[in-house]
Amino acid sequence: MRRALLAGLALSILAAPALAQPIDRHALVSRHDVKLTKVDPSAPLMVGNGQIGFTADITGLQTFPEAYSKIAPLLTEAQWAWHAFPNPNNYTYADGTTPIDVRGTKQPYAYMKDWNEAQSRPALAYLRENPHRFSLGRVALDLRDKAGKPAKFEDLTATEQTLDLWTGVLTSRFTYDGEAVTVRTRVHPTLDMIVVDVDSALVEQGRLKLSVKFPGVSKALNPDPSDWTHPELHTTKVTGEGASRLDVSRQLDATKYFAALQADRAVDFTAAGPHAYVVSPKAKGRALGLEVAFSRQAVSKLPTVTVADQATRAHWKSYWTEGAAVDFSGSTDPRAAELERRVVLSQYLMALNGAGEVPPQEEGLFSNSWNGKFHLEMHPWHAGHFALWNKPEYLERSLPWYVGHLKDAKARAASHGLKGAWWPKMVGPDGVDSPSKVSPFIMWQQPHPIWMSELIWRDKPTKATLAKYGQLVSETADLLASFPHRDDKGRFVIGPPVIPVQENYDPLTTFNPAFELEYYRWGLETAQQWRIRAGLARKPEWDAVIKGLAPMATKDGLYLPTESTPDFWEIAKSQDCSKHAVGERCMNRDHPSFLMAYGLIPGKADPETMRRTLRAVESDWDLRQTWGWDYPMVAMTAARLNEPEKAVDWLFFDAKNNKFGVSGMTPRVHLDAHAQAFLATAKDGEPVGPDGPGYTRAAETYFPSNGSLLAAVAMMAGGWDGSKGPTPGFPKDGKWTVRAEGFKPIP
Repeated sequence: MRRALLAGLALSILAAPALAQPIDRHALVSRHDVKLTKVDPSAPLMVGNGQIGFTADITGLQTFPEAYSKIAPLLTEAQWAWHAFPNPNNYTYADGTTPIDVRGTKQPYAYMKDWNEAQSRPALAYLRENPHRFSLGRVALDLRDKAGKPAKFEDLTATEQTLDLWTGVLTSRFTYDGEAVTVRTRVHPTLDMIVVDVDSALVEQGRLKLSVKFPGVSKALNPDPSDWTHPELHTTKVTGEGASRLDVSRQLDATKYFAALQADRAVDFTAAGPHAYVVSPKAKGRALGLEVAFSRQAVSKLPTVTVADQATRAHWKSYWTEGAAVDFSGSTDPRAAELERRVVLSQYLMALNGAGEVPPQEEGLFSNSWNGKFHLEMHPWHAGHFALWNKPEYLERSLPWYVGHLKDAKARAASHGLKGAWWPKMVGPDGVDSPSKVSPFIMWQQPHPIWMSELIWRDKPTKATLAKYGQLVSETADLLASFPHRDDKGRFVIGPPVIPVQENYDPLTTFNPAFELEYYRWGLETAQQWRIRAGLARKPEWDAVIKGLAPMATKDGLYLPTESTPDFWEIAKSQDCSKHAVGERCMNRDHPSFLMAYGLIPGKADPETMRRTLRAVESDWDLRQTWGWDYPMVAMTAARLNEPEKAVDWLFFDAKNNKFGVSGMTPRVHLDAHAQAFLATAKDGEPVGPDGPGYTRAAETYFPSNGSLLAAVAMMAGGWDGSKGPTPGFPKDGKWTVRAEGFKPIP
């Protein structure tokens, strides 16, 4: 016995150092560098810092936009860059509202009965489209042949491009007219500044220069808001010029911003029209460096290209070495390497697109959708993972937006006769709700500020955290307690009107959506815990709603998406609807959001009932009509149900919207049968899109896919309250070697 104990002890001592070895972060990240040898029309690569994003073509700049998909424009967007068209009719939020009867009282909702209503009520169109994001400028190569004519994309050869994730530097190489060209592109970590340097004999020959152009704003705002055809509608004014620097101010209607072009040597800034400049070196030499900075105020002193490059590299090294990490090397499951690639690239993309001063739009800074406005119901998917990955400071860049708009949110609640803060769905930085058929009735975003604040608390359980977000939590909870109303059974119920996470419901007849019930209950209980942490007593009115909220409705042992659809599963399982929800009565499509009640949150669901409901989703849901964040969301439910094999399967579910391209982005694709709500579909005789017949691609990227993947993997690797053992969401079948460090458990 003693010998066996000693042998076991020896084995444990030998094993411990291997288990304790920290992950080689540089190796983990670098093995997933993005490398291209030709254009991927759907995936121009991005560099950025969370506040500004720069989308680059195969040359490393924005030289050949025609080489890319029409829904992959080459933009330079910033979280602060918003524009509004003139409003001569002085439309206000009230002009976009419709009175809706709510239990005998008329309440204002920014509701459109159908999209055509905007034609008869122009206020609806104006308020929906304004404000909107726009592109700040285009930085490109001015590349010429020996006769002085502009180069054509097809004349480039030997193209290769590498995105070095560890340093944040994009290096692009190609040959033109027998001469090699190298371009390095990056974005400064704290300045909204693109930093580029070029090396080629073509520079010395005067055939390669740099170009900076400033667009107007197009009436067609999506996906490309740039207008290059109406120079008279905006102004570019030179405010300063030196040997190596040019400063300009830009005016687009009431929007004003500034730009500074600073070279690393003496250059000529040659006007190439009213809104464009060509930068060329005065002295001979094959290298040229240029910084292009954008700002809301006049640009002050800028660092040199060398110093900016060093700052960029230091920032990305810090990003990758701090916080959590997960390494799947050593796994024999053939999906492990691909999962690791998706995770690393998602971390990079979300640092660019989900970590700014306002909640991000669904396409981040890559392109415009919904006029560039952000959808607050997606904010946790975009940014909640930062806290789970032990990077709470990235979530805290945008979370204070709610604090700054508490007054507006309280006024919105008061207009409905309610207490607390009512958070809208589709908004710009002004916080004004946008008219829509759906958005005004979406209510699952209401507890989000509590969920995200709780993640910050779990990372930083301090008095400062309570002071910073305590009022936000309290006012949000007041809305959660006042929005439900008592029915004739004495229960607190949600709706009507309400549209669940699963958006294909009639708002005027729907009530008690499953996830919303549990999320409101969880939010109120969490808000009570915030009061206790602050030394305050529980609020009795909150406790009354916690106790009195209706339970999630069930029928035949399954959870119903809403209590108002008791025949849901009977219809979903019918021959007409199972896995093929095209008919009007087939509701088994879109987000299977009721699963979140025992996944994203630890709701009061019965695990076995939820397990049966998950099986029903697997067997009868039309999974062709799901969105990119649905698959990680379901994986979280499977993980909490202690089904790790299923969790991994869901991360890899084979769907159009779950394809992670070379850059780590996923598309947004719609089945033509229900695509009309989002975009125009292909007509007979038109070419079939990249996703095959019957599908229409609406966007080349959809960042909730990436954020939800990171949240799910954080949960599976770092665990959740009450989970047991390390990496509880991954299979223990011997095929997965999961090394995780630094994660925070999810509630």
